[in-house]
Amino acid sequence: GADTTDSRNLRFVTGGESGTYYAFGSVIAQHATNNAGINVVGLVGNGSQANVQELVDGTADFAFCQSDVMAYAYNGTNLFESKVEGFSTVAALYMEQVQIVTTNASIKTVADLAGKSVSIGAPGSGVYFNAIDVLGAYGLTEDDIKPTYQSFSDSADALKNGQIDAAFIVAGAPTTAVTDLATTKDTYLVSLDSEHIAKLLETSDYYTKTVISKDVYGLDEDVTTVAVAAVILARNDVSEDAIHALTA
Repeated sequence: GADTTDSRNLRFVTGGESGTYYAFGSVIAQHATNNAGINVVGLVGNGSQANVQELVDGTADFAFCQSDVMAYAYNGTNLFESKVEGFSTVAALYMEQVQIVTTNASIKTVADLAGKSVSIGAPGSGVYFNAIDVLGAYGLTEDDIKPTYQSFSDSADALKNGQIDAAFIVAGAPTTAVTDLATTKDTYLVSLDSEHIAKLLETSDYYTKTVISKDVYGLDEDVTTVAVAAVILARNDVSEDAIHALTA
């Protein structure tokens, strides 16, 4: 039955306006509102860590999050000083691939990023930790590259202008920033090899080996990399009826 939770606006915090989270979250919110008998409103968010904090603070009811950041929150590691309580996972929706994008054809492997200028995402973002994880599997640290900390669109602009050599972008492919770049410059994605993927999966079980088909960006060959899942989280005080309505 409808209790007080069902009649209020359920706030669904997503991502930046130019990203997949915001576009997809807004569509889900609208569809649920039109068809599920609950009111869901999609809001711009500042990424996975900030979204978890909004759930904790009570300024959001639902949130998009990378599955690895969800694990950090639950376990109180990396981005989170202590275990985060009071949220549950509603659904895992799609895979977000770790895309290592370059316009330099001589960068063939992650090892080739040593000494290069590389964008590794905003500090404290899920992307940042993905970049550190992947570099680490190849024996590299943040100190072995010349790091910049840029959003997807800023990274694409910097690649376009030759200011950086490569960028880590973690999002469902095709990602707008990469598609736009590929229309103006020869663009390459760096593959991970099986041995280094296996090494990464030993320490970080939230990654999955995945392939980005060459057709996605008009590349010469398929790209092997790892991915995390895009999940929807909810505050535990959202009613079971509302959760059921959203998932249905």
